[in-house]
Amino acid sequence: MTAADDTVREDPTHASSRAALARLELLVTRRLDGVLGGDHRGLLPGPGTEPGEARPYEPGDDVRTMDWSVTARTTVPHIRQTIADRELETWIVVDLAPSLDVAGRYGSKRRLVEAAVATVGFLSATDGSRVGMVVTGRGRPRVLRATGGRAHVRRLLEEVSGAPAEVGPGGTLDDALVAVRRTARRHGLVVVVSDFLSALTWERSLRVLAVRHDFLAVHVADPLDIALPAVGAALLQDPDTGEVLEVDVDDALAADYRREAGAHRDAVHTALRRCGAPVLGLRTDRDWVRDVIDFVGVRRQGGFPTGDDLSRDLPDGDDDEVGR
Repeated sequence: MTAADDTVREDPTHASSRAALARLELLVTRRLDGVLGGDHRGLLPGPGTEPGEARPYEPGDDVRTMDWSVTARTTVPHIRQTIADRELETWIVVDLAPSLDVAGRYGSKRRLVEAAVATVGFLSATDGSRVGMVVTGRGRPRVLRATGGRAHVRRLLEEVSGAPAEVGPGGTLDDALVAVRRTARRHGLVVVVSDFLSALTWERSLRVLAVRHDFLAVHVADPLDIALPAVGAALLQDPDTGEVLEVDVDDALAADYRREAGAHRDAVHTALRRCGAPVLGLRTDRDWVRDVIDFVGVRRQGGFPTGDDLSRDLPDGDDDEVGR
């Protein structure tokens, strides 16, 4: 069979998916990296903590790097530079729960998961770091070893794009975190990407990992994870079982749903905060690039985003069927 024949017989759905991932790479490497100017502090770890040489202070330098002993000795303000850590590993934990593929008014949450993996992966590759990934599944998590280069990040993206959204015993988010602990032996960054709709069985494993690693939580959400519009009769589907129920969503039920969803979200963010993980919130109805840029801005100013912005400025309710 010739190469031309291969092209003709290629699955058009797969080709479309690869084209979408290629566009995503361009979006990260051109628009996002361009706005950040190659300075990814606030999203990824900084240049390292190994002390380097001192040099005279210049306007615009971070005053937190002042070397007061050298300044006192020379009577000239000096800062202490740091040596970049060239051995940094970034591990992305992807929670592929069935709820990611529920297509609401603004599309599915899986595209936000892909955006998060692309952002962390390509920016880490630009900085010369190695990137690995652990994906939840049925039976046990899938571990993709950490290595460098954009080609490797593309393979990670294809895995996230094509893997079935299913989680079973032995392959939960908690199991994925345990797999990271066994695999990532040296200090690095662990990024957990999830819609965090499942039970909070993962906090202990996250705390154990936090002893050795830095953390970032990426909470992907759809407006329907936060509130149901009071639309009357609606079809609600359980993404885990596929069961569909017709429910009358009146004002009382909508209020109860929003209250319970808010309580669960608060519990998730409190657990993440206890583990030292800032929360990058991405929502299907918003520009995720802008969300990343805003997050980086807060972190650079010393802030600690907790994900509270996920429930702000919800769009108007949809009169169509809603999925859950």
